[in-house]
Amino acid sequence: MEDANILNLFWARDEQALAETRTKYSRLIFTVAHHILRNREDAEECENDTYLAAWNAIPPERPHSLSAYLSGLARNISISRYRAAHADKRGGGEVVLSLHELNECLPAPNETDTATLAAALNRFLASLGEQERIIFVLRYWRCDSIGQISRRYGFGQSKVKMMLSRTRDKLRKFLEQEGFQ
Repeated sequence: MEDANILNLFWARDEQALAETRTKYSRLIFTVAHHILRNREDAEECENDTYLAAWNAIPPERPHSLSAYLSGLARNISISRYRAAHADKRGGGEVVLSLHELNECLPAPNETDTATLAAALNRFLASLGEQERIIFVLRYWRCDSIGQISRRYGFGQSKVKMMLSRTRDKLRKFLEQEGFQ
């Protein structure tokens, strides 16, 4: 079923919207959650939580891209679950590592309008070459490990680390030019 039709079902408050969403996006949502949580049961729970969150948010939301909207919901729910599960533990996990790496580039959350920052990040990502952008997104959106990325591209881990370091430096300079730092 087309996304527009699924969204119309949500707007009509027809529960078939959930079934159609599950049919079309189950794999995507599960993959996003599993990359963050690294646990099948937790990822399945986050998948179900994503459907509930979509049901509660649509309407009034009418996303332009249902797949991106659902991915974002799944990511946020999964990160919240990860943080709750690891609140008393520090270090070790890829989510913590990747978020720590990226935190060095981003302004403090309380000092920034998130919509303006999101628009700037989208402009930054659009300015990158395809491979550099994909590797950046794999690391900092999907929270893939350096090893997973290096295997995917056939690169050594040191090359992936260097590419990410250079991209973070570009991001830091870009955000400074945009007035965020």
